Amino acid sequence: MKYGYFDKKDPVAKRLNRVEGQVRGINKMVQDDKYCIAIMTQIAAVQSALDQVALELLTEHTRHCLTNAKAGPGSKDEKVEELVKAVGRML
Repeated sequence: MKYGYFDKKDPVAKRLNRVEGQVRGINKMVQDDKYCIAIMTQIAAVQSALDQVALELLTEHTRHCLTNAKAGPGSKDEKVEELVKAVGRML
């Protein structure tokens, strides 16, 4: 099965690899006893980068899965509810 983000998998993976590197950098900052505010700034950057990945996935889910869902009981309504819950978790 191909999900909505299938065509954007490479850019999403590239962003996640970048985030992974940022997290490793934060860990090194902690190990090296860097200034708290500098560490928190980097944490905020990672959170922002993850939010952008989540937004991309949410956009593609809406375009692909929700738009293509068939109307009727248990189908489109369930996809809408699933989407609302996903947004709620992100907030």
